Amino acid sequence: MRASFRNVHWQNTVFLFSTFLTTVIGVPIYLWHYGLNIFQFSLFFFFLVATGLSITLGYHRLFSHLTFQASPIVKFLVLLFGTAAFEGSALVWVADHRRHHKFVDHDDDPYDITKGFFHAHIGWLLFRTGPDTPLTWVRDLQKDRLVMWQHRFYIPLAFLVGFGMPTLIGYCYGGGSAALGALLLAGVARIVFVHHMTFCINSLCHWIGSRPYSSKCTARDSLLMAFFTFGEGYHNFHHEFQHDYRNGVKSWQFDPTKWSIWILNKLGLASDLRTVPEDKILKAQIAEQQRLHAQRIAAQGGLLCATKQGVLSAMQETMQEALAHWEETLAAWRAAKERRHEISARQLREVRRQLKEATERLRIALQQWEAAHQF
Repeated sequence: MRASFRNVHWQNTVFLFSTFLTTVIGVPIYLWHYGLNIFQFSLFFFFLVATGLSITLGYHRLFSHLTFQASPIVKFLVLLFGTAAFEGSALVWVADHRRHHKFVDHDDDPYDITKGFFHAHIGWLLFRTGPDTPLTWVRDLQKDRLVMWQHRFYIPLAFLVGFGMPTLIGYCYGGGSAALGALLLAGVARIVFVHHMTFCINSLCHWIGSRPYSSKCTARDSLLMAFFTFGEGYHNFHHEFQHDYRNGVKSWQFDPTKWSIWILNKLGLASDLRTVPEDKILKAQIAEQQRLHAQRIAAQGGLLCATKQGVLSAMQETMQEALAHWEETLAAWRAAKERRHEISARQLREVRRQLKEATERLRIALQQWEAAHQF
C-alpha cells in the first residue's frame, strides 16, 4: 500500500481528477443556471477540434512519425494548441509514443495493454511504473527551434491557451457569465474530452476491432473508435504502416486527420506526404488472411478431403496469378503517369483501362479464394 502511495504521480493525478470532477459537477450547475447557447457550443467545438487535431495531426503524424512536412505556420499552430490539450510538450509526448511503437505489448511500452485496460487508458499516467522516457528518443526534434520553444514554455502556454484564451473570448462576447461558461466548457470539459479521446487510442484501439493487416500486436481497426479519435481508430493499419500519413487508408474510411493533411497539402502548407504502396498494403492483408486460413485448417486436424484440398490449391493459384498480373499492370500505370507528357492521352487511357480490368480480376479472385476457405 505504501509503495503504491509513493508511486502516485501527484501532478497528473490532481490535474486529471480535478478537471474530471469540475466537468461532471461544475458544468451541469452552470448549464442549469445559464443554459447552453450557440456561442458556448461553437467555442467548445472549435477548441475540441483545434486541440484534438493538434494531437493527432501534429504530435502524432507530423512529429512522432514524420509522415509529412509542414510549413512553419502549421507547426506553430499545432504546437500552440497542442499545449492546450494538457498532454505534455510535443517532445515528451513523442518520446513516449515512439517508445510505444518500438516495444508495443511489452514491459518497455509506456501504455502496455497487456498490463490491463486501466493501465493503458490512464493508469500509466497516475502511477509511476518506471523511469520517464529519455529524450534520446527525440534527438531529431531537439534540433527544431519551434519544438524546443514549446517544450521550454509548455506550462505557461498550456494555461494561457487552454484556460485563458477561451475565458477571454467568452468575456468579450458576454461578460462574466459567458467567461465562466467558456472556462468550464471550452476549457475544462473540452480538456477532459480530448484527454479520453487520446487515452482511448492507447486502450480501446488495442482492445476492440479487427486486425486485417497483422496480428503481431494488439492494435486493432475500429470504425467506432475512428469517429471518437479524429480517424486514429484504424490502429492496426497504423501499427503495421506507421509512416503513412493516413490511418484510414481506404477512401471511404472516416479519417478527418488524413483529410486535414490532404487539404493543407493542396493549400501549399504541407508537403512530402508519405504513403505506403497499395500493393504492399494488399499483400499484408492477404498474408494475414492466409495465416488465419492456415490456422483454421490446422484446427481441423488436417482432415480435409482431396477434393477440398484441390479446390483450395486452385483458388490459391488463381489468386496469386491475378495478384501478379495486377502488380504488373499497376507498375505500368505508375510508369505511364510519370511519362504522361511523353505519351498520348489515348495510351494513358488504355493503361488505365488495363489496370481497371486487372483490379476487377483480382477482386473476383480474392472473393473466390476467400469463399473457398469458408468451411
